[in-house]
Amino acid sequence: MYYNHDTVVYLNRKMVKATEANGNLYSQTLQYGYGVFEGIRSYATEHGPSIFKAKEHYERLKKSCDLIHIQLDYSVEELVEASYKVLAQNNLQDAYLRPVVYLDPNMSLSKPTGVNLLITAWEWGAYLGDKMLNLCTSPYQRPNPKSVHVEAKVTGHYINSILATVHAKENGYDEALLLDAAGFVAEGPGANLFMEKDGKLFTPALGNILPGITRATVLEMCAELGLRCEEKQFTPEELKTADSAFYCGTAAEIIGIAQLDNYRFPLDWSESLGKKLQEHYSKLVRQPQPELVSNEQ
Repeated sequence: MYYNHDTVVYLNRKMVKATEANGNLYSQTLQYGYGVFEGIRSYATEHGPSIFKAKEHYERLKKSCDLIHIQLDYSVEELVEASYKVLAQNNLQDAYLRPVVYLDPNMSLSKPTGVNLLITAWEWGAYLGDKMLNLCTSPYQRPNPKSVHVEAKVTGHYINSILATVHAKENGYDEALLLDAAGFVAEGPGANLFMEKDGKLFTPALGNILPGITRATVLEMCAELGLRCEEKQFTPEELKTADSAFYCGTAAEIIGIAQLDNYRFPLDWSESLGKKLQEHYSKLVRQPQPELVSNEQ
């Protein structure tokens, strides 16, 4: 599904066959979940494949590394260039890119002894599909920000997301909604949440959530389109009085939520602010990014 015998990946500044890219069983990343990653999308445009907000994603990758004491000796420009090489050598346009920073063998609870970078890409549809979602409030909470850096996209953190998603699907739901340690709405296992009430949007404030690139894009679009949006804490009970709601993320893009637990959002999706933003986002991501246009000039 993710690669075949012809797939080429970027590994430590070299392009190699995916089937020849090997790891180590004693890696700190495998043994302890000590590593970071990003999820990035590229889209077909008239200028060729365009990676949406590549700079912002790689700035976050480097920040994640810094927060958990991993020294990543790559510039953002070098990472962006490497990503376009992966797309070109695999003849991909509409694709999902997965950069992973993983570590050398080290069985101690200490700083890394060696750092590796892998960038892969494959064709992948919308992560949560294209139908309205039926959610449940998860029994699993987001990690306490005093226990880990919740703003870092760390490999080991995602066991929390897996547990929440598996629980939801085993109980007949499409996806989960997680609360924070104080009982406020946080986010989905792999997406940020927005709700609409009385013609205004609300989204959980930073501090207990991953600061999503798509979340930031939605806030930018709201400003551009003149839509009111407030970042604040709110409870699941408040969410269950909203008119509409949606998830957003690089993999999920923007996807409407039909129901949370036993509450069905009453506003028709076609009339919601989420739908308006979904349509605007779909056009935005298919515009050539600045690095493509500047390379042609």
